[in-house]
Amino acid sequence: MPELRTTTLVDAPLRTVAAALLDARLLARAVRGLGVRITGGAPVLFVGASLAGSVGPVNGTLVVTRADTTGVSAELVGGPLPRFTLVTDLLHTGGGTMVVDSVEWSTPGGPFGRLADVLVGRGLALKVLEARAAAVAARSIDLLSARVVVGAAIIRDGLLLAQQRSYPPEAAGKWELPGGRVEPDETDHAAVIRECSEELGVTVTPGDQVGPDVPLRSDLILRAYTATLTSGTPIPTDHQAIRWLASADLDTVDWLPADRVLLPSLHPHLS
Repeated sequence: MPELRTTTLVDAPLRTVAAALLDARLLARAVRGLGVRITGGAPVLFVGASLAGSVGPVNGTLVVTRADTTGVSAELVGGPLPRFTLVTDLLHTGGGTMVVDSVEWSTPGGPFGRLADVLVGRGLALKVLEARAAAVAARSIDLLSARVVVGAAIIRDGLLLAQQRSYPPEAAGKWELPGGRVEPDETDHAAVIRECSEELGVTVTPGDQVGPDVPLRSDLILRAYTATLTSGTPIPTDHQAIRWLASADLDTVDWLPADRVLLPSLHPHLS
């Protein structure tokens, strides 16, 4: 089974590099000049998201199987290869974040398929990995100065509070964590407290960050924290509704893509 591996050291914190990896458009832009076309519906990668790809007349779909602070993995389904996996692992080092990219595939077609691997497949795969690594490094540096939107994972009795958007039209009806932008000279925790007071009329105590930073725009990221409800009864003000969700309910809700990224990290906190 052919395998290629590359390593890149990025001068940025691990969570920042993880956020760059979650940008679904990054891979598409990186490989644009290599004869490879990648398209996808969601702006960010989350477990279960799919990316349609093509190399010349050959088409396939990559399905994301991991997207968190440890890295990103995806597998090819419905394509011409019996097996194809793309894996990126992130490792913290004293000099920055080590990005380890690897790709493995099984080749059909006997000797002729193996010859095509040597002449075309390996070279193209290596170019894709190198282009993606360079794009991730550049995006990570950009994200170092990104503004922050905080999300509050309010947990009570093993249940998570979610709220349903009422606007804008493209987001209406979808669900998200309470939260909003961090104001100038405001800490993340202070923003969590203020936003929960404004949106729900409650007082919370913020805890640790949960899940990776999630890219929203070129200069904006979502950063979620666990939070404990200390006083008040949540009442939606600008939102349609609120719900308390158990772990079994998380994947049944129509989340906004950025919040969906956080679900694997939220499951262990819930009943």
